[in-house]
Amino acid sequence: MEKKEFKAESKRLLDLMINSIYTHKEIFLRELISNASDAIDKIYYKALTDKSISFNRDDYYIKVIPNKSEKTLRILDTGIGMTKEELETNLGTIAKSGSLAFKNENEMKDGYDIIGQFGVGFYSAFMVADKVTVISKALGSTEAYKWESDGAEGYTIEPCEKDMVGTEIILKIKSNTEDEKYEDYLEEYRLKNIIKKYSDFIRYPIKMDVTRRKLKEGSENEYEEYTEEETINSMVPIWKKNKNELTEEDYNNFYFEKHYGFDKPVKHIHISAEGTVSYKSILFIPEKIPFDYYTKEYEKGLELYSNGVLIMNKCGDLLPDYFSFVKGMVDSEDLSLNISREMLQHDRQLKLIAKNIKNKIKTELISLLKDEREKYESFYKSFGRQLKFGIYSDFGSEKEMLQDLLMFYSSKEKKLVTLEEYVSRMPEEQKYIYYASGESVERIEKLPQAELVADKGYEILYFTEDIDEFAIKMLMSYKEKEFKSVSSGDLGINTQDDDKKNDVEENENKELFQYMKDVLKDKVKDVRASKRLKSHPVCLSNEGEISIEMEKILNAMPNNENIKADKILEININHDVFKALKEAFDSDKEKFNLYTNLLYNQALLIEGLPIADPVEFTNNICKIMK
Repeated sequence: MEKKEFKAESKRLLDLMINSIYTHKEIFLRELISNASDAIDKIYYKALTDKSISFNRDDYYIKVIPNKSEKTLRILDTGIGMTKEELETNLGTIAKSGSLAFKNENEMKDGYDIIGQFGVGFYSAFMVADKVTVISKALGSTEAYKWESDGAEGYTIEPCEKDMVGTEIILKIKSNTEDEKYEDYLEEYRLKNIIKKYSDFIRYPIKMDVTRRKLKEGSENEYEEYTEEETINSMVPIWKKNKNELTEEDYNNFYFEKHYGFDKPVKHIHISAEGTVSYKSILFIPEKIPFDYYTKEYEKGLELYSNGVLIMNKCGDLLPDYFSFVKGMVDSEDLSLNISREMLQHDRQLKLIAKNIKNKIKTELISLLKDEREKYESFYKSFGRQLKFGIYSDFGSEKEMLQDLLMFYSSKEKKLVTLEEYVSRMPEEQKYIYYASGESVERIEKLPQAELVADKGYEILYFTEDIDEFAIKMLMSYKEKEFKSVSSGDLGINTQDDDKKNDVEENENKELFQYMKDVLKDKVKDVRASKRLKSHPVCLSNEGEISIEMEKILNAMPNNENIKADKILEININHDVFKALKEAFDSDKEKFNLYTNLLYNQALLIEGLPIADPVEFTNNICKIMK
């Protein structure tokens, strides 16, 4: 029998098909099943226009048959089949797609679409097979033909016997190597896993004989094995069902089946979008943070399907980083796939879907916040940090998108509140949104710097996460109200009487404060009479963009650049300690120096900053106690 050469740069092109285009060898089964599904679709389309052809869905299926003893894997279908000419045209020319030609010649209806459009999927079989045999009988034909090839050298076509219309592909599986265990593709469990992973939602049954166990008749503990035909795929994906037919349990079961997480999602989002780009999607907002969420191993992304066939396990382009916690899938017929169907071209459709999904997630989170506050707070405790990172990243470009989702602990409400809730109850004379930063709510509540703001009855937002202040610096304002730290130099609070008194005292004690500044040298930018302290003797405030809390965070990072905030040492001139300080200044400069260092170190301790010389500090305390 004459062997025919492939109509292409055979060996080189086929090597490219098998070794470069596909990332995972298991993809071969997805490609062959997709081709089989297309073959059945073609009968369906013909039945739409040809009254002599009847289409009964129950008559159509795909079957996968492994044979370990012969080392063969058979994939057969009851589709349209191929004539001798079609075998030669479609399989004899690499990158010739019969599916694409059929699609171009026929109008697609009823939401069906042909999957294989590149003509290379079939050749993925050579990744796992030494020899590929195709036996096919075309619809309306009385003859069957066998196409056979052992690789790039060429192929043969000859007549053969076949009773039913359709196609059977027989793969002679390769021998195992050190790197690859090819015989795994003959194992039931492996084949079932691949089918469920990539082809679970092919719309025709994918059948396979599976091994089961049962008690031997008349025995109580002896088992025997038997085989039974089973449909492996679920066929109709949940996202193509009517929302009215689905229950919360259905969505939760899908979440667990797809291994999106071990928790129960706080919300699901079912999208059926028609328009410029059409797609269906089911998204889940988890309740609990995955154990690896903040590690390099965590990979964001949604499962991406084209016509029910899995294209990518994690399509990161569909989610912005700040929504990387969202799990789920997208299925679209409008995507521009590349030749291997494993990756997407970065095209307009993908960007449109990603934009729509982003906006939908935000809308649903706002809805959750308003209607199911307890659930939202549970979600926020897990993922609020990621939303704040979203505001901080990319120079605040997404702050409008995320600002209404933020929550912070409130000094008044003693619980998490939104920025909108804070601003809605601000007194008319209040200029700023006040916040205080610290390691915990308990520590912030004791901060001396908050005394004046609290005394005025203003609400304070507590920032307890390291990202909080960085995100707010990027946000800058909310509804035209600027943010102001209780530790900042100017609080914008009008206390005329106190201000006049302070100004007088400042002038009277100008020399004292300058002397303190000289004693502390470059440790502080200035020493001043405090306008904010009521009961505490001393505190640190800051000027400039870098706050004291930000200094702590930045200097705790691996690339410590020794960044310093511009610190102001504030002294409460109404406190008894100041009287002692004045007396020492007038009569005992050594004691005054001692007091100055003690007050500075006391202010550092309040802020949670390290003391440069703890031994000297304790010695100074001992001197006072004598």
